Amino acid sequence: MDSFSQHCRQEADTAALAQRFSEILGQFLIAKPSSHINISLEGDLGAGKTTFARYLIQGIGYVGRVKSPTYTLCELYPLILVSRHKKVVVTAHHFDLYRMRSPLEWQEAGFSEYFDLPGFCLIEWPEKADGTLPPFDVQIQLSAGMDDEARDLTFTARTDQGIQILTMFAPTTL
Repeated sequence: MDSFSQHCRQEADTAALAQRFSEILGQFLIAKPSSHINISLEGDLGAGKTTFARYLIQGIGYVGRVKSPTYTLCELYPLILVSRHKKVVVTAHHFDLYRMRSPLEWQEAGFSEYFDLPGFCLIEWPEKADGTLPPFDVQIQLSAGMDDEARDLTFTARTDQGIQILTMFAPTTL
């Protein structure tokens, strides 16, 4: 499966969707511990990108406050993923590029090495670094619904790895 959409009527639905996605990411990273996954979070201001990222990072096992990286550009979250027979240490890198003025700023910030480390990168406002980011495995498009808490989310796989992840994820959410 390379794409699917989900309507969330309230924030609790969005939280549950992020939680389920985090479970699949965790399973994938436990099975392939040296993997790195790039995920874009796209949508207008107020669409729920940071909220989704917060639920995702906490859902995959981070205990503590998940801060918005609007001013720091990147927040790192060390994670220990555990299955019955395996323990894997990875890092979640949460980027918010909203305040960047040009793709050159991204290159000069020196974050490119984070895209090779085991774990995943979540990038809000990836268009601010257009042409300088590695390919995304999964693109998540968020848009606000008619009600204040309603959201529409579209997940699109952009790589073979992304297809593997969405294939594991989508059948359980539809």
